[in-house]
Amino acid sequence: MSILTKMLKKKQVQRKNDNFRQKLDHSIPGELLIHKDYQENISRIKGELGNSADLGIRELKIGPYQGALLFIDGLVDGKGINEFILETLMDKKVPIEEFDLFQFVLDQTVALGSVSTITNWNELFDKLLSGCSIILLNGCNKAISGETRGGETRSIAEPTQQLSIRGPKDAFTETLRTNTALIRRRIKSPNLWIESMKIGRVTQTDIAIMYVKGIADEEIVNEVKQRLNRIDIDAILDSGYVEQLIEEQTFTSFPTTYHTERPDVVSSQLLEGRIAIVADGSPFVLTVPAVFVQFFQAPDDYYSRFDLSTSVRMLRILAFFIALIGPSLYIAATTFHQEMIPTTLAIAIAAQRENVPFPAFVEALIMEVTFEILREAGLRLPRAVGQAVSIVGALVIGQAAVQASIVSPVMVIVVSITAIANFSTPVFAMAISARLLRFALMALAALVGFFGIMLGLIVMAIHLCSLRSFGVPYMSPVAPFSGENQQDVFIRYPIWALKYRPRHIARGNIVRTGENQKPAPPKHGNSHESDDTKGN
Repeated sequence: MSILTKMLKKKQVQRKNDNFRQKLDHSIPGELLIHKDYQENISRIKGELGNSADLGIRELKIGPYQGALLFIDGLVDGKGINEFILETLMDKKVPIEEFDLFQFVLDQTVALGSVSTITNWNELFDKLLSGCSIILLNGCNKAISGETRGGETRSIAEPTQQLSIRGPKDAFTETLRTNTALIRRRIKSPNLWIESMKIGRVTQTDIAIMYVKGIADEEIVNEVKQRLNRIDIDAILDSGYVEQLIEEQTFTSFPTTYHTERPDVVSSQLLEGRIAIVADGSPFVLTVPAVFVQFFQAPDDYYSRFDLSTSVRMLRILAFFIALIGPSLYIAATTFHQEMIPTTLAIAIAAQRENVPFPAFVEALIMEVTFEILREAGLRLPRAVGQAVSIVGALVIGQAAVQASIVSPVMVIVVSITAIANFSTPVFAMAISARLLRFALMALAALVGFFGIMLGLIVMAIHLCSLRSFGVPYMSPVAPFSGENQQDVFIRYPIWALKYRPRHIARGNIVRTGENQKPAPPKHGNSHESDDTKGN
């Protein structure tokens, strides 16, 4: 009986969810605007919106005819409405003889760049709630939509996370069209295609898919579209929602999609064959497919000389491994492998830990958790206060913990170096992965020493090799190894030597650099000397 009861309850819950979805889908009637009385249409709009206070209604008189202008206050450009709709409608002389009023207003009156005809309620509410202005005319069973989107939006500012010393200083905003325009300014090609869709039954969030036709793999583009079309959720409030709904594998600490706030980064990845996903209301743009080595590449790498970029990139990779296994190496060495520590240093560490009552693992765990709490507090507090709390809190707590013999000075140094190394990772999502895995490696080091660390790294490598991002192996081009794609992995070749796009990403035009691009001195000597010789 209990099994039958559970099945019946499950069916009842599913039936309620289906009814709720149908109610949401059909809450706006889809029949034609057949009523010619514009007052009836206004009453219907008011009723559907619950007499919302932000619904603006302006009664119009176009010659002997009547109509109304409807808009949502805060989503429209008020100046544009006054100049290009109201003034032109009121100043226009209407012929007295019989004519098509709707076509006259549509063709000769509304002075906007984008004007369309609306024939059903779904389209009307979609346009109205997106920031367009709606014109209803008495005696017409259709409506006119004018593009008047505006309102208060955040201006373009510098990036706050992915900073660079050299390069562009603009960042994405929360406006979809502004973000696509920032990319379009950099890639002035008709092959840059933008496809739009709406996701979210309630929010109806605008999503744009961007890719370069002829470079991006059509199979990956179709896969992106299919995954986005499969999303069935009531709200999309940020690109992070989309990221969690389209990622290939949920149970992994490594990011399988790349997000950035820099238009130049998105542009460069589009030119490599990737696909960008832009969500309205989010200043972060997703790019797919993503590979592991991509998260260690910073924008500065391509704006500086190749030797400097390579050395800094190698330093980042070293810092990632320090952040990953730094505390676990200390725990393993002091607990199981004291013979590997120089004698003088081992005696100094033993003298410092003489009064510490905890083993090395508990000592490291206390300090790591304390630093994580301080870091989280610094992020959540106001910016002026957060930095002071992070720095002063770390200094005061670290010093007090040493004096109270809770931790040793060496442990404070190890945890501090680990925390600083963690900040060297260019992408925050990969830095979080290292922070989470660090605790697992610390536990393995406390159990079986270096063997546990090696076992944990082997399991992590196997897990990384098993991951895929939209069908592309996550460790490409390292595993599977591709010799011709090693030009921008650990060592960044000069720009003129980066002739081909990554073959594991791009499937179309893979050549991006012409022949004979290597800089070289003039073949026939100094041009000034030849000019002087001619003069003599």
